[in-house]
Amino acid sequence: MTDGVAVGGHPAASARSAPGMKDVARLAGVSHQTVSRVLNESPNVRPHTRTKVLAAMETLGYRPNTAARALVTGRSQVIGVATLSGQLYGPASALYGVEGAAAQVGYAVSVVGVREVSAVELRQAVTRLVRQGVDGVIVIAPVRIAQEELDVLASEVPLVSLEGAAEGIPSVVGVDQVSGARAAVRHLLELGHRTVWHVAGPGDWFEAEGRIEGWRSVLAEAGAEVPPLLTGDWSARAGFEAGLLLARLPEVTAVFTANDQVALGVLRALAENRRRVPEEISVVGFDDLPEAAYYLPPLTTVRQDFAEVGRQGVARLVDLIGSSGGREDGVERCLIEPTLVVRRSTGPAPR
Repeated sequence: MTDGVAVGGHPAASARSAPGMKDVARLAGVSHQTVSRVLNESPNVRPHTRTKVLAAMETLGYRPNTAARALVTGRSQVIGVATLSGQLYGPASALYGVEGAAAQVGYAVSVVGVREVSAVELRQAVTRLVRQGVDGVIVIAPVRIAQEELDVLASEVPLVSLEGAAEGIPSVVGVDQVSGARAAVRHLLELGHRTVWHVAGPGDWFEAEGRIEGWRSVLAEAGAEVPPLLTGDWSARAGFEAGLLLARLPEVTAVFTANDQVALGVLRALAENRRRVPEEISVVGFDDLPEAAYYLPPLTTVRQDFAEVGRQGVARLVDLIGSSGGREDGVERCLIEPTLVVRRSTGPAPR
């Protein structure tokens, strides 16, 4: 027999095998059963002991056998995500936040894309995830048409909605859209602008509704005239088309847009019509895209913390899973406060 090789040609366990629970127990100075309790998140483990076990796992590079663990706990340690397909920044960023937060608490993520939000497609997506054995589902489909179906699904599986409405769904996590819009409009009024025009997003999206509500409320509180609402979608093209109209109106000095992509279109239309930003017209966006700081001029916008949305959404879903998967009474809505980021696309109102 050569070094490191057992009889029959199999590698020696001590040299080649991955560390097991017994190895973790030996290093931490605890029993095999204690390691098992830590893995199964039992409350009957002292914090100091739990810390020692987790440190031993980290030192050894121990990875639990999720299949065996699922047999014991009845859980897969997998979170399902049903999300809108496409390149929209909000849903994509929320999904990224969920994936990062899930990994931090030991969950894998299984994603099913929904091309067009309807009750049928949403139910099919969630059904696919449930058949995969996920412990719970996060839905990223913040449109009104999905609301009724989400209420039904939440009674069948632990479910959290991101950026949805709190009408019947037991748990919703999202950015405070109304607060973000209020900050944007208030900033423009404080710069001396008599009123603020708004290029809104699609009417069936909850984010668009919240931003419209925030815009209107601040103007009403200030006693300012509320201009006609311009509607479109989330695209730069919609912003460009609205911008062509705004550029022809000499009374327009401030514009709050549905998102940064719409703001990009508005800026292009204003530039082509030789309306200077911010000397003649100030523009504020929403999202704080990575490119927003490099617009010409750099865009003042409202930053959404999607990482925190993901953390809060996953934490809430894990709580629901831990409560035996049962639906809790009442509605819980967790709102993350956004941040106004001031750059050079806004300035004092022209005299």
